[in-house]
Amino acid sequence: MKAGLVTDILGYMPFEEMLDTCSELGLEALELGCGNWSKAPHVDLDGLLESAEKRARFLDAIQSRGLEIAALNCSGNQLEPTEEGKAHAEVVDKTFELAGLLGVETVVMMSGCPSGGRNDKIPNWITHPIIPLHFETLEYQWNEVAFPYWEKAVKVAKDLGVKKIAIENLGYNLVHNPETLFKLRNEVGDMVGMNLDPSHLFWMGGDPIAAARTLGDAIYHVHAKDVRIERGINDAHGLLDIKPMESFSTRSWNYVALGYGHDIGYWKEFFTVVKMTGYEGPIVIEMEDLTMEPFTGVKKSVDLLRESLPRL
Repeated sequence: MKAGLVTDILGYMPFEEMLDTCSELGLEALELGCGNWSKAPHVDLDGLLESAEKRARFLDAIQSRGLEIAALNCSGNQLEPTEEGKAHAEVVDKTFELAGLLGVETVVMMSGCPSGGRNDKIPNWITHPIIPLHFETLEYQWNEVAFPYWEKAVKVAKDLGVKKIAIENLGYNLVHNPETLFKLRNEVGDMVGMNLDPSHLFWMGGDPIAAARTLGDAIYHVHAKDVRIERGINDAHGLLDIKPMESFSTRSWNYVALGYGHDIGYWKEFFTVVKMTGYEGPIVIEMEDLTMEPFTGVKKSVDLLRESLPRL
């Protein structure tokens, strides 16, 4: 189980400085954003697709520092029925192509969230269906939008050389927990598995350890990311919080550096259970703690990850 980093958090660093920093921190694997929700600070997607020479230099810069690419990430909402949704879908296809050219087996992305109906433009994540129309919307989203898209996406990815599509369990997406992952997987096959991100299960009220046991060999990638449930605020208002992430002092939960929400004992158990499922891939830190400087959060997360991974 190699220790890795989603490099967007070091997006203020030029590519080679970022690589040097990751090497100095003792990291071994990188997850690189290729576009959509990521600003792709370290990947020139079109440039790398167009030039074998650029790809060779890109890989050499990474490998010469003892690093490897754990995954490419193209997270966005390709199911959104707008021009932006179409643009996201194009980035997804380009990321599949680049992964094949670079020999990267895993692409991390979101399942997407469609609109509430054929004439709607705004994505609608239904979490509390209570009237018949809500259930009709869910049927439309899955059967008329998600399944057809994913049947084609799986074929495109496979033809381009991608081995695994790791779908993150993020809220606002149709796939946001093990149950919904299996719903998609049962329809389109085992090309899709889960990027198990424990942080999202925390804020949705779940337990990542139980999720890991349920997922078993459907775990294709793992993020090391923590959430702190804010005592006092959560007790009064619950976990559903629509305030922006920047309003961290008044939110009922926040993304935090590893160990700032759950102690090292929890993470030792989580990573051990993940290993018990048969997963031997990278554990990749995703640091989105807005209460501390980016490098500080990365360093503290790396220190805890090193101590808690079941390896020397």
